[in-house]
Amino acid sequence: MTPEQIGLVRTSFAQVVPIREPVAELFYGRLFELDPSLRPLFKGDMKEQGIKLMAMIGTAVGGLDNRESLDPALRALGQRNIGYGVAAAHYDTVASALLWTLERSLGAAFTADVRAAWIAAYGVLAGAMIDTAAA
Repeated sequence: MTPEQIGLVRTSFAQVVPIREPVAELFYGRLFELDPSLRPLFKGDMKEQGIKLMAMIGTAVGGLDNRESLDPALRALGQRNIGYGVAAAHYDTVASALLWTLERSLGAAFTADVRAAWIAAYGVLAGAMIDTAAA
């Protein structure tokens, strides 16, 4: 990722933070709409899951320019995801739900450049988790 892309991801995520609870709800609604078979993978309270999601995204966004410190957390999350039953193909569905959610949440601020930056960021993050699962 370029420094400019990292900046775009951070700036746009900062716009999401004040509305993170409805954004998380929107994300999970879209995720389960895209693939209803994913719903059983989430056994706990979805509001709490949304809080965890936004915290993890915040950590990931904060570490985009320091992959060495971020990779252990991504590998650990990838390992946990295996235990939950997450398959490599599910990451594509998550990407679609995330981009859809960001587009609706950010409106006109979700420009083509912001979209490309999020695609790059998600590729880095999901790639680390998928690599862990494949190892």
